[in-house]
Amino acid sequence: MNVMHERWSNPVRDPSDRDAWDDTPRLECGVFGVFDVDEAAALTALGLHSLQHRGQEACGIASFDGQRFHTERHMGHVGDAFAGADLVERLPGRAAIGHTRYSTAGGSFIRNVQPMFADLDSGGIALAHNGNLTNFLTLREQLVADGAIFQSTSDSEVILHLIARSRREKIVDRFIDALSKIEGGYALVAISNKKLIGIRDPLGIRPLVLGDLDGKAVLASETCALDMIGASFVRDVENGEMIVIDQDGVQSLKPFPAKRARPCIFEYVYFARPDSVVNGKSVYEVRKRMGRRLAQETPAEVDVVVPVPDSGVPAALGFAQEAGLPYELGIIRNHYVGRTFIQPTQGQREMGVRMKLSPNRSVLAGKRVLLVDDSIVRGTNSIRVVRMVREAGAKEVHLRSASPPIQWPDYYGIDMPDREKLLAANHSVEEIAKILNVDSMGYLSVEGLYWAMEAGPRNAEDPQFTDHYFTGDYPTRLLDREIAEGRNEAVERQLSFLVDA
Repeated sequence: MNVMHERWSNPVRDPSDRDAWDDTPRLECGVFGVFDVDEAAALTALGLHSLQHRGQEACGIASFDGQRFHTERHMGHVGDAFAGADLVERLPGRAAIGHTRYSTAGGSFIRNVQPMFADLDSGGIALAHNGNLTNFLTLREQLVADGAIFQSTSDSEVILHLIARSRREKIVDRFIDALSKIEGGYALVAISNKKLIGIRDPLGIRPLVLGDLDGKAVLASETCALDMIGASFVRDVENGEMIVIDQDGVQSLKPFPAKRARPCIFEYVYFARPDSVVNGKSVYEVRKRMGRRLAQETPAEVDVVVPVPDSGVPAALGFAQEAGLPYELGIIRNHYVGRTFIQPTQGQREMGVRMKLSPNRSVLAGKRVLLVDDSIVRGTNSIRVVRMVREAGAKEVHLRSASPPIQWPDYYGIDMPDREKLLAANHSVEEIAKILNVDSMGYLSVEGLYWAMEAGPRNAEDPQFTDHYFTGDYPTRLLDREIAEGRNEAVERQLSFLVDA
């Protein structure tokens, strides 16, 4: 039996405690893993720092010292949770995995924070998972009926239960057995007594990369995490691939039926850090091309192009360069406003947006301003930004989205609301312009987005990317949704991940 030592912190938090004025999409998490290295937990903490943008609600690290597993899970940022000089004493060992997390609908609770640990008959295992299972509720119901007891509302725990119930002897075979039963998009890392394992879903929806640090293998959600620890990029983990790392080296397995990759295109639009390279494409360059194409498709007679920080910056730069217009920082973001400090009530939201974003009046006053944002979900953030820019003296305010209209919810690890809450799903572009109080409104087309990806025209029969939020073309069955609709149940945001994934 493997003894596990766990430390955790769970400050009381209001489930609605998030940037109430910020309706940007939220990704569930980032993952990181190292094997056979000195001070593995410290390296993992550094890697998680670079993946903080993928999850700011909570973080955790699990390590193995050859005899015992050690885990720490905390609410809040990596820098607050794992900054102590005694980190490697608290989390000893030469193998470790880590996780950063966003909550979705519902609250942030320590029981849902990863990595999660299970003590199996074949040895202990700690697992961290990015993504979402679209048959999570179905599997959970079956497992509960068979006597399984769940400690969380996370679909990651479903994976652990499936691994525990597998009758296969070897841990790798148990993983294969368990993952053959799940559907959805995921990238996961896990450590057992003797191995570090990384797996990417059969469609490659969620990213995972393999790196090298002085001859030792590293797994991470993005290449920026490799850069942080001085590791070199080896390659992307392929769709449907299992990477097994142990003392004998790195082994690649392809245990699932071959499928054409359909990576999530929203990684390029918003989620990935601009200095990352995802599936061989520079995120920064893709976003600049999005802005260039946006200028071609939706030109505007304006005096200045201003990004909505921070994710709108590359696209705004591309727009300005293509249109031959001045590019200025007309909105300044305050990076030192902590989430735990800002807990706005309904009446404080206007003050909240001004604490996070401030107008640069010298750029905006008397100008025809074109704002460029990466995407627009509900529109609440855009309304407040536009109002702020107008109050700063802008003569006109025009808005452009560097991605197509978001019209469909996501079930693969992005916190996007129900369709009735999506602005573009319920209003025309002209209506949206009136709602947001802008002089003109424009979106990048789906074709323009594929152009920016340098992927050629979109193949409607077999799309090159997961792009259902724009097209309604989901890459897998939504089994939980189908069953819920068959039962005439309300299909809410918990479809594939209950309340928190």
